[in-house]
Amino acid sequence: MERENLIRDEAFSFALQIMELAKTLRQKKEYELSSQLWRSGTSIGANVEEAQAGQSRADFMAKMTIASKESREALYWLRLADKGKIISSEEIAQVREQCERIVRILTSIVKTARASKEQSKIKNQESKIL
Repeated sequence: MERENLIRDEAFSFALQIMELAKTLRQKKEYELSSQLWRSGTSIGANVEEAQAGQSRADFMAKMTIASKESREALYWLRLADKGKIISSEEIAQVREQCERIVRILTSIVKTARASKEQSKIKNQESKIL
């Protein structure tokens, strides 16, 4: 049985919502926006999955950092669709909120991983001195 993993579950759920939204955008003949949103929105989960199997702490951090960047890009495209009046604010609100939540989670993961890496460096330097 697989352990529950908040960011993994959120990213997967978000990707499914993005796939549906991309279909809607294609029906409105907004192909470029649909494509950009599809790429960034589904890439988040793919990078989180890769991070789970990271070969090192640096590999984990690199993949989570990419996932964080992709989530911010997806948020940009969602804002653009909303403010450009391509999709109504009401239609996009839930997906946008989920993306904002993912951005916060990934930002926290990256900050924690970075702080942990710095702490390891300090410990390594101290052990060399002793």
